[in-house]
Amino acid sequence: MGILLGIIAIILVLAIAYAMSNDRKNINYRAIVIMLIAQLVTTWFMFMTSIGAAIINWISSVFNKLIEFGTEGVNFVVGGIEGEGVFFFNVLLIIIFFATLLSVLTYLRILPIIIKYFGGLISKVTGLPKVESFNAVNSMFFGQSEALLAVKSQFSKLNNNRLYIVSASAMGSVSASIIGSYMQMLPAEYVLVAIPLNMFSALIIASIIAPVKVGDHDDEIDVKNVSESKSLFEAMGNGALDGGKIALIVAAMLIAFIASLEAVNWVIQFIFNDITLEQILGYILAPIGILMGISPNEVIEAGSIMGTKIITNEFVAMLQLQPSVDTFSEKTVGIVTVFLTSFANFSSIGIIAGTVQGIDSEKGAAVSKFGFKLLIGATLGSILSATIAGLFL
Repeated sequence: MGILLGIIAIILVLAIAYAMSNDRKNINYRAIVIMLIAQLVTTWFMFMTSIGAAIINWISSVFNKLIEFGTEGVNFVVGGIEGEGVFFFNVLLIIIFFATLLSVLTYLRILPIIIKYFGGLISKVTGLPKVESFNAVNSMFFGQSEALLAVKSQFSKLNNNRLYIVSASAMGSVSASIIGSYMQMLPAEYVLVAIPLNMFSALIIASIIAPVKVGDHDDEIDVKNVSESKSLFEAMGNGALDGGKIALIVAAMLIAFIASLEAVNWVIQFIFNDITLEQILGYILAPIGILMGISPNEVIEAGSIMGTKIITNEFVAMLQLQPSVDTFSEKTVGIVTVFLTSFANFSSIGIIAGTVQGIDSEKGAAVSKFGFKLLIGATLGSILSATIAGLFL
């Protein structure tokens, strides 16, 4: 029954995307099928085989070691302040070290080459354009703004459909610089599996909603000037500064969103006793949650967490899920974790539109116009990823 419901959820998500499509005649069905199979195989391999489990454990151990390194730097600066309540020190400041590492790997052209050829492989196998494929892979490592800036030289060649796909990939993925923070709050295996699943889901949904056909002359990728740093130490410095900005931005957004959520709940409870916005969202998302594979006795609470992520951000929702990791079933924890591991929320519309505006004002206006459609598509992608994960839990 769980598998049947999951299949229904996948069909429903694809049907909604098809209904939203602005060019159904040019949908690349071959690419959709190939990427769906890639998701199923990846999830099966990671969850159901000993080799996949060993790979996840190895990657988790690498991240844990990197977190230890980052913690040493944080402890030196803040005098070894520890404790569960010091979220900024224990979780957010770790972002600085991961951002530094990403900057160094980019300067050494290790990441750009991996991204270019992995994206090229996806493009060759699926028939999707190189720019969109490159950007999808790039979005697994870098934040929304950084991922879009990496393809800024191609913006003049992007029509609205291609711009939608590029933006959807940025919103549907997460930055590698904050994965370590996620892994300190939620089970690492689900966070790690969510990354490739969400990359493919973003491409699948966006390719249905905004199909494209591109000539070779409008589809070239150049990774020669991906880093502006002139030396290794400058790359380290730039990465540290970028990481510090991200940590402060996340902290500021958490303060604003959590405080605003409390204010909204106070108003709701003033009118309706013992009702919160999270509970309302839980009831709204309950039907799709059941189809995704969440247990009926957990679906209201799980749905409220998923809804919180959409209207605030993934950090706020992860903080809500964290206390329930030991009380929810393993399947529910896995499904909700995969759903949360993306930037699909209202605030991302402004981030993406602002970034594109800075690159090309005309394109920025276009993104602002289809911003809500972008959020719906990215959310459908998160549902698709979480449902596929649930099939193997």
